[in-house]
Amino acid sequence: MIKQLHQRGAHLVDIAHQIGCCERTVRRHLIRESAPTGRPAMRRASKLDAYKPIIDQLLADNVWNAEVIFQLIREQGYTGGSTMVRTYIQPKRALRPSKQTVRFETQPGFQLQHDWGEIETVVAGQCGKVNFAVNTLGYSRRFHAWAAFSQDAEHTYESLVQAFRHFGGVPRTVLVDNQKAAVIKHDRDRRVVFNAGFLQLANHYGFTPKACRPQRPRTKGKTERMVGYVKQHFFQRYRQFESYAHLNQLLLLWLERVADQRLLRQFRQTPAERYIAEAEALLPLPGTDFDTRYHDLRQVGWDGYIEVRGNRYSVPDGYCGQAVVIRLSLDDELTVYTAAGDAIAYHRLQAPQAGWNTVPEHHAALWQQTLAVQQRDLSAYEEVL
Repeated sequence: MIKQLHQRGAHLVDIAHQIGCCERTVRRHLIRESAPTGRPAMRRASKLDAYKPIIDQLLADNVWNAEVIFQLIREQGYTGGSTMVRTYIQPKRALRPSKQTVRFETQPGFQLQHDWGEIETVVAGQCGKVNFAVNTLGYSRRFHAWAAFSQDAEHTYESLVQAFRHFGGVPRTVLVDNQKAAVIKHDRDRRVVFNAGFLQLANHYGFTPKACRPQRPRTKGKTERMVGYVKQHFFQRYRQFESYAHLNQLLLLWLERVADQRLLRQFRQTPAERYIAEAEALLPLPGTDFDTRYHDLRQVGWDGYIEVRGNRYSVPDGYCGQAVVIRLSLDDELTVYTAAGDAIAYHRLQAPQAGWNTVPEHHAALWQQTLAVQQRDLSAYEEVL
């Protein structure tokens, strides 16, 4: 063990402290070509001997908490103390897998890392939680940030659409965390089952979706670092916003003037300078943006209205009683389509207190039918009475 630690670069004093001996003893054993030989010392049986295979298996399963191990073997009949358990585990800690990570550098245009952050700030006079998506290019470290009130699938996809448009191209792979908007599950063979909507987004732009291993978020450490950068710089400079549109306008200005011009010490370049090489390697944008609007179905009432989020909106009277498709944009634009995909109505969502939203042309034929109803003199009913 002394030689293994020394080969890993550990200092003699640290080896001595970990093994539990003096530095001179460590030096002496390193000089020797082989382990010391001699008459083996007689060792007394220990209460722990019967449980060492159990402890070794727990350590192999990455359970290193001595107190947890002590409690587990006590449940199986161990009658000794916890000190004996700690003494047995301590020399083995040198073999524990390290959490140190070698940063993986990607080629230009190869990878984009996506993550969400959140912070308390003031929007439209109200203090509350603001979500912001950060999408970082792996090679240049240039990133795009976009704020929204939700981290749902539609806003996740919209953040990537905005990022691709901002960069003017698409990377070959997009690395995401295990959020439900992108990843449904990891199966037993470590294969990733992606969300169908996220796969549609990937097919539309031509990138390959990738997901971090469970419980290993540092795989996308570049964009996680930028989440902290946005919190510590942008949201320290700007403390309140008139609206989400105002917040995102300031974000774009800050990205251009500050974030893109910061010096990357390991490269002695700015993200804007490194992006010149990355821009040439990005895939071209498709002809149209991916549709991130909410999708749902509605049945048109016989009065020519549909109900959406607590209010009612008119539909042309020719579609009374029929099923229609609605699309809601992230900025509250409502579009109504027929089952064949033809747009038949446009509205701006309003609060229920604003009343029903009616386009007069939608119900013009209904009003004409109403005017054509035969008018009768009420005196005819008086004679009946």
